Amino acid sequence: MRSEKDILGSVPTQLFIGGDWVDAEGGKTLTVSDPATGEHLATIANASEADAQKAIDAAAAVQESWGNTAPRVRGEILRKAWELLIERRDDFALLMTMEMGKPFAEAQGEVTYGGEFLRWFSEEAVRINGRYGSNPEGTGTMIVSKRPVGPSFLITPWNFPLAMATRKIAPAIAAGCTAIIKPAELTPLTTLAFAALLEEAGVPKGVVNVITTSRSRDVSPVIIQDSRLRKISFTGSTQVGKVLLTQASNNVLRTSMELGGNAPFIVFDDADIDKAVDGVMIAKFRNIGQACTAANRIFVQKGVAAKFSAKVAERVAAMKIGRGTEEGVTIGPLIDENAVVSSQEFVDDAVALGATVLTGGKRIDGPGTFFQPTVISNVHADTRFMSEEIFGPILGVIEFETEDEVIRMANDTEYGLISYAFTNDLHRGHRLIEKLETGMMGLNTGLVSNAAGPFGGVKQSGVGREGSTEGIEEYLTTKYTFLPNA
Repeated sequence: MRSEKDILGSVPTQLFIGGDWVDAEGGKTLTVSDPATGEHLATIANASEADAQKAIDAAAAVQESWGNTAPRVRGEILRKAWELLIERRDDFALLMTMEMGKPFAEAQGEVTYGGEFLRWFSEEAVRINGRYGSNPEGTGTMIVSKRPVGPSFLITPWNFPLAMATRKIAPAIAAGCTAIIKPAELTPLTTLAFAALLEEAGVPKGVVNVITTSRSRDVSPVIIQDSRLRKISFTGSTQVGKVLLTQASNNVLRTSMELGGNAPFIVFDDADIDKAVDGVMIAKFRNIGQACTAANRIFVQKGVAAKFSAKVAERVAAMKIGRGTEEGVTIGPLIDENAVVSSQEFVDDAVALGATVLTGGKRIDGPGTFFQPTVISNVHADTRFMSEEIFGPILGVIEFETEDEVIRMANDTEYGLISYAFTNDLHRGHRLIEKLETGMMGLNTGLVSNAAGPFGGVKQSGVGREGSTEGIEEYLTTKYTFLPNA
């Protein structure tokens, strides 16, 4: 594996527009820092409205030619990109650890996960199909065909800088859509490195364009308001998603929105408690709790609540905290100071309502934005946990008595991304599948994400799906033709 200095030195620092690496208009820049140390990592281009216009111009200019490119060609480019990414797994993992803070082993897992979207959609590219057959009356032929939607604006979050990029870019490329991708200001380096990899894999000029900016509110509308744009795909907060949906309505754009979550994690008294503890450690503390799929509300049946809480607290107290590059670290820094302050507020709110901190509960002094992994028992039903996304390494246990009660509490939220449940009762498991109002569910597991699975939520957790066979459909439009008999 190369050194941090060598990896950073190989990452482009300019915008990628029309197949060229270019400075931002006026030479404006922004700084990227390591959340574990606060140290400067890189200075990169800070796009303006003029740069956004150039990006949509570039994407629109090659849409027709790219849309008419053979599916096999598109698929082979994605396959080559997957091969290059796997070859450079450790470089990409270390880069993510530096700019986002996640432990190196988790970052390696993200490379594998993100890479699977490239491999999956390389195979889906050649499976775009339609239908051909007689109409019911027998008076003619019905032809249903699929075409690329067109230029797409892809907006990714800071917490999974590679996987969120591949999850959007891969189906766009496979479907024949050109794209402008805007990574989060806090973690743009991984996307820039990935764009360079796509260029090496053979993506033609203008098909993928990257703009990095600290002025999203000014820059994004330039692209969204352009009549040539046909789609927005966004992963981020529900609040921002609503703004984008409003903006998208002006030109009636296709939208895919993967928004906030408030995932219930339910443990029944008939569950295998050790497996439930293993599951919640993954579902809660993966990515330092900074994931929309993170278990947010931990409901445990009263008969096993004390046992479950004690076992989790023991595991959490043993977690090693530090910079993600250090051997054995399982908890890295939170993304910034605001995240630390928010985490402390969640803990203080729960304690004020009578909860007990079993382990953790405080920020860690010194360089970097670290917060102790935390377990809280006896959490009151009125705590902020119940209504707000935590996005931090805080686990609070809420006790319940009956199945009907916990289903009601689990569904009592505006969000509906994912739910988790642990039970050895097969019939109960099937009831939960039917009754829990979420787009995804983990039954006796704390990890469900897979490139072959349709990722997305219901209610205010979003619209559309990413991954699976549904993922490419988000970038395709359906055309129906009727041909009467001669």
